[in-house]
Amino acid sequence: MARGHEGLPKPASSVIRKVQLLNDLSAIDADRASTQRVLAMETNFRTRIRNHVDSLPTEDAMFSKFNTNPFVLMFHSMKKDYKHIGDIENDILPAKVFSSMETSAGRMVETVVLPIYGWETVPSEMHTPNSALDGKAKKGDTLCLATLKSGPRCLNDEMSENLADAVLQNFEAWADDAQVRKIDFTYGVLYGTRKQSNKKDWHILRNIQEKLGDGRLVTSPHGQWCLKFEKRNIEVDVTIRIGVDLWNYFGGNTRTFVEMASAVIRACISPSDTQPADHVFTIADLPQIISLDAVPPEYNVSLLQRSQLEWLFFFARHFCDELE
Repeated sequence: MARGHEGLPKPASSVIRKVQLLNDLSAIDADRASTQRVLAMETNFRTRIRNHVDSLPTEDAMFSKFNTNPFVLMFHSMKKDYKHIGDIENDILPAKVFSSMETSAGRMVETVVLPIYGWETVPSEMHTPNSALDGKAKKGDTLCLATLKSGPRCLNDEMSENLADAVLQNFEAWADDAQVRKIDFTYGVLYGTRKQSNKKDWHILRNIQEKLGDGRLVTSPHGQWCLKFEKRNIEVDVTIRIGVDLWNYFGGNTRTFVEMASAVIRACISPSDTQPADHVFTIADLPQIISLDAVPPEYNVSLLQRSQLEWLFFFARHFCDELE
């Protein structure tokens, strides 16, 4: 099986510590440039999200727009012990809203965040050298390129091979267009961890190695998430970057992830009271995830209020295997 392929890395658990999140947030709050980036992203996020939400299905939408699976509807109704169609109707609309957001959220995030850190979004025109690209930035003598997926299990074997082909078929055109001889290509995943990945992303590297032909492999992907090759006098680095690693790479510093997260939370969540202590959660570990025990009583920043720190921890849990 592909999962047991020789050379496949065995990633350790990714850990995010609440104390570090709080320290980063304090540093951002005290840095005018960092704060301005957060506020700019917040404004853009809020505008785009509102426009998107306004276009989502509403209560008067027609049933044909929902593309529901009748078997899933029946199984869900049994689990909930529903007796009337009106019962399940209340679940169909939010499910469709989530599905619609899944489709567009990734591109929205790219469009808002990348330009803040000096990257351009790339129109992915079909059947062109840029078809596989979502972002680019020229840094010195290096052209940085990125193709982005929303989650860690988006790829299948065919897509992995197609991305490898895209790199090998287009790296020369990319380099010539930018007038560089060095390319830093990233396959990026907007959230998740290497451990959560289905490892199809690593197989992009394996496929490049196997199809390199007369190129020279400088750095093997054996046991790691990157490779480097030289071909036609062009150096190409290819790296798999997932979640926190990706966002900090875009920003060029270790606080970019927290800047982005703060902007999203400010755009979406208004300050309020914290979650009542007696609330009973269905998801057993949610109380531990959002617990504010790690927050000192005197902790105070202007960017996020105390109730929003629960959301910061909740948001961050999607980017790690353990939240401490």
